[in-house]
Amino acid sequence: MYSRVYVEITDICNRSCSFCPGTKRAPRRMTESEFRIIAEKLKSVTKYLYFHVMGEPLTHPLLPDFIRIANENGYHPAVTTNGTLLASKGKVLVEAGIYKVNISVHSFEDGKAEDYLRYIEDCLDFADYASRNGVLTVLRLWNQGFDGGRNIKTEALIHERFPNEWTRGKRGARIRDKLHLEYDTRFTWPDMEACDMGNSVFCYGLKDHFGILCDGRVIPCCLDREGAVTLGNILENDVSVEEILSSPRALAMRRGFTERRATEELWRKCGYARRF
Repeated sequence: MYSRVYVEITDICNRSCSFCPGTKRAPRRMTESEFRIIAEKLKSVTKYLYFHVMGEPLTHPLLPDFIRIANENGYHPAVTTNGTLLASKGKVLVEAGIYKVNISVHSFEDGKAEDYLRYIEDCLDFADYASRNGVLTVLRLWNQGFDGGRNIKTEALIHERFPNEWTRGKRGARIRDKLHLEYDTRFTWPDMEACDMGNSVFCYGLKDHFGILCDGRVIPCCLDREGAVTLGNILENDVSVEEILSSPRALAMRRGFTERRATEELWRKCGYARRF
């Protein structure tokens, strides 16, 4: 079983953050019938669906329905969001039965000071409400070294809102039950146009996760934003996810990662994979 599968329900986003390269793919939203097919086909390989690869999942009008469908099929549904729409749509996520919400509070990099403060307040209002209602909520600051000092202010605002004693660790802090703060550094996305970084590489793709783009294409890694390494399409009739994941190409990639060896050009051009 995979610990999670990233299901991109849309590649449409309402922001253009400096740390995100975006996608050249055509704007698209997954339909309910497509999501139902995917939910049925993934039952044998995972219990956790993360609604994200590219795009902002809260822009999808059917997200609450997808959460309910996921729950009905025995999954734990999660979303990763930039947080800008939580004030208007966050409560609906909780009511629909979302299991986990990752909020990239480093997403707000520009705008007036009052807009920034309102954004943080909206994110913390949701974090308070969601965690009190049993939703695992993670506030992410994944931009260390590129925040221009803003992370200190952001963390101070979080601590002001939740002043109890935090349990700190190397990568963040447990603020209280179901509510966490998480640190990380900015990383370089894999890109076919990037410099070749060599053949020695390791990735957890196809080991504990894989992804599905909003058109149904199966990708081995959650960072393959353009589908440069497409293994198959889960929406095709009579094609199972087991067939796709056991293809010669997929098996070669899995074996290559185990041996710390790139079997695809994209892996030679991935900055994130150099972390391991």
